[in-house]
Amino acid sequence: MIWLGIETANAPLSIAVVRDGKVIAEIIQNIKLTHSAGAMPAIEEVLAKAGIKSSELDAIAVSEGPGSYTGVRIGATLAKTLAWTLKKPLVGISSLKTLAANAALYDGLICPIFDARRGNVYTAVYKGCELEVVMDDYHDHIDGLLERLQALETPVLFVGADVDVFWHRIEEVLGHYALRTPFSNDLPRASETVRLATKVELPSVDAVHHFVPQYKRIAEAEANWLKEQKEKAHE
Repeated sequence: MIWLGIETANAPLSIAVVRDGKVIAEIIQNIKLTHSAGAMPAIEEVLAKAGIKSSELDAIAVSEGPGSYTGVRIGATLAKTLAWTLKKPLVGISSLKTLAANAALYDGLICPIFDARRGNVYTAVYKGCELEVVMDDYHDHIDGLLERLQALETPVLFVGADVDVFWHRIEEVLGHYALRTPFSNDLPRASETVRLATKVELPSVDAVHHFVPQYKRIAEAEANWLKEQKEKAHE
């Protein structure tokens, strides 16, 4: 079975082709190139390197969020368009779970982090090789997350390039319970998105119409609009 994996939920970009449980070709990059400009060329490049035509794909796996609104939308749009055009099933995988999978050989608690700006994060907590969900994906201020982790009184392994933004605060609150993966594990891999997708039942081809990204919070523009409407209502 041949899978195409797409990971564009945050600044890094990763595209992979996996055949029968083996990575054939994969791109992982973290450069200043927007996904709108780089994602489709990367897909074409990976397919070309793998010597595989798009028509030969059996399924598509995409990182469904949370993360950058633009990044999540681009990945979802590309994946849905390809899946519908090629009449292939589409599987969405949490972007946080994809990132946590880089540290899945660790037997304890794993906490992936994406910077959501203004001291906020997208985060979750998983455990061990099977990535058992301890805290589901959600949006919180870093202090709110650390308060929850502190109450667990156990070591937590943090993964993600954005951990650096909060590392001083993490160490300050958690002390020796705060652990950090090597930098080589900090970028999400589309091959892991595929690996996780192979563990779930394939949906029907028609289910692609019902696929929606998982943002975990409303967009800032929408939040501002709702705030304005609320203020007008009280005038």
